[in-house]
Amino acid sequence: MSRLFIAAVCVACALGVLTAAGQQAVFRGRGDAVRVFVTVTDRDGRLVTSLTRDQFEIRDEGRPQPITLFDNTPRPIRLIVMLDVSGSMEGNLPLLRAAAEQLFARLEPDDAARVGTFGGDVTISAEFTRDPAQLRRALPDRIPSDAPTPLWRAIDEALDVFADEGDERPVILVLSDGKDSGPIGFRQRTASQGEVIDRAREEDVMIYGIGMRSRAARPMPPPIGPGALQAMMVADLPDPGLARVAEETGGGYSEIRFGQDLGAAFAQVADELHSQYLLGFAPPRRDGNVHDIDVRVTQRGLTPRARKSYVAPRP
Repeated sequence: MSRLFIAAVCVACALGVLTAAGQQAVFRGRGDAVRVFVTVTDRDGRLVTSLTRDQFEIRDEGRPQPITLFDNTPRPIRLIVMLDVSGSMEGNLPLLRAAAEQLFARLEPDDAARVGTFGGDVTISAEFTRDPAQLRRALPDRIPSDAPTPLWRAIDEALDVFADEGDERPVILVLSDGKDSGPIGFRQRTASQGEVIDRAREEDVMIYGIGMRSRAARPMPPPIGPGALQAMMVADLPDPGLARVAEETGGGYSEIRFGQDLGAAFAQVADELHSQYLLGFAPPRRDGNVHDIDVRVTQRGLTPRARKSYVAPRP
């Protein structure tokens, strides 16, 4: 056997290994592959977890794309739970704490979470952990009655936390009862709903939202003047923009009314995150632009939910 033949075989093997490793890296990391996590439910809202690759279709700008990655096994998540501690949430504090504990109990062994609050300021616990006791210690034990609702700034700061994390799925769960109050001082960081959607799209972060009605410990004085009645009717409703942020990023949104179980809503989020399909496809154009995508299933009566767009890699 000639040395030239042996060298050629070695080169071919090396190229094969590099090619295989390269393909694996594309789909294991965030690289150039477009990763889409999909939740599928039936007409009764029950999760459907038994579909196969050929029952899905992904369209990029209306054109079907070959699905090059399919996985329906649970994947580890890094979850940040952002809790509204504005004054209007004061009466909801016991519900909030009990619901969060239900969520912590449903974390899988490879999952980890951090707890954040937003009111007079935005704070996020120091590290990701699976320890329920450590997560409970991060829950608020009081809510100032005059605290505002910096909703978009809170989500924006939660997005910062994922910058140094690994390949685990980044997810933010937001519980809020009010509309964004905007910046309070000139030196405060600002963020808008649109900026939050853009960042989540670019950084591939899924955002879930749970809205609930306000329950301040002391009743608020009724508004006066033109439009007072309408203002009073919507004053205790959550920010409608939270539902749109969740929709755009592929997360779910639910609104809890008086008497409904907030803990069940938190538990539903955990169940969904561990029951989603991961689909992947190669971007047809590397133009650095935002592309609309649409995920469909062939079986009737089922509804898929996934993010609406992605940013294509540049050439």
